[in-house]
Amino acid sequence: MEKVTIIHSRTVILPQADIDTDQILPARFLTTTTRAGMGDALFADWRYDSAGGLNKDFPLNKPEAQGCRILVAGNNFGCGSSREHAPWGLVDFGFKAVISTAFADIFRNNALKNGLVPILVDEATHQWLMDNPGAEISVDVGKRQLLLPDGSVVDFPIDDFSRYCLIEGIDQLGYLLKQSDHISHFEQQHS
Repeated sequence: MEKVTIIHSRTVILPQADIDTDQILPARFLTTTTRAGMGDALFADWRYDSAGGLNKDFPLNKPEAQGCRILVAGNNFGCGSSREHAPWGLVDFGFKAVISTAFADIFRNNALKNGLVPILVDEATHQWLMDNPGAEISVDVGKRQLLLPDGSVVDFPIDDFSRYCLIEGIDQLGYLLKQSDHISHFEQQHS
């Protein structure tokens, strides 16, 4: 997993509320156990037309969305099933953070474990972001802050352990492996 400390990017807006994990990554793409290529399946039923071509009206397909690393989504993003493939697809597509007013708990946890920062904001901040697509903003994971173009700072919640893992670029297993010397020492002392 890549280290995630500061994210500076333009935003792309997906205003729909209650976007579930089957819309993020449709079930027919869940046959793989690897993350590579999951970005191609991201929002597949919305991004592609019936002939398999790109739907030019879908926000992620528009020229101004290219290179955006921060997705601003409607309320209750990631609801539905617990598939880890949803954050895999978002990360493989290039997103580093998703901003919303609410996230499904399982999606939020899966996102954090896979290097995607779920940023919970208040209604006023969310509305400003929705009204200003393409705004250049910064996310400081260490400070737990979102910096808007006008210089205002918005705090967002993230637990200490998840924050540490994002900054270090490790998942839960990586954290345990970093503790292997301490674990070995403890085992030797208590055997």
